[in-house]
Amino acid sequence: MAENRPIGFWLRLVDGLIGEQFESTVEEHGITRRQWQIMNVLAEHPATSSQLDESLKPYFKQTADESSAEHLDELIESGWVAEDNGGFALTDQGHRSLAALGDVVERNRQQATVGIAEEEYDAALDVLQRMARNLGWEG
Repeated sequence: MAENRPIGFWLRLVDGLIGEQFESTVEEHGITRRQWQIMNVLAEHPATSSQLDESLKPYFKQTADESSAEHLDELIESGWVAEDNGGFALTDQGHRSLAALGDVVERNRQQATVGIAEEEYDAALDVLQRMARNLGWEG
């Protein structure tokens, strides 16, 4: 049985471990976790800097002064993101790079869930979402 520790301990521990593994993985491919998140938003639709900030608010909230603007420059320089009249969109090269990175990230996700049945994983997500709503999250 798991050590008798509160849920906050386990949430922070797992979040930290996921973050470390993820940062290490994407860093090997020349981008940061925030840039990965920005690319995923832009893969769905073009967005302005303020729209990106709003979409990524739950992630940026952990570091209050952070915004998407500081992460976009490298993505633009790499040719993965293009800017047009204050809006940003993934380029064809950006879509290809995101797909390749997606394969690597998926392998990490599979490693984190070894020995966990799909139903257990879904139940854990459901419980965490309900807890977040109980604590005021409206997402």
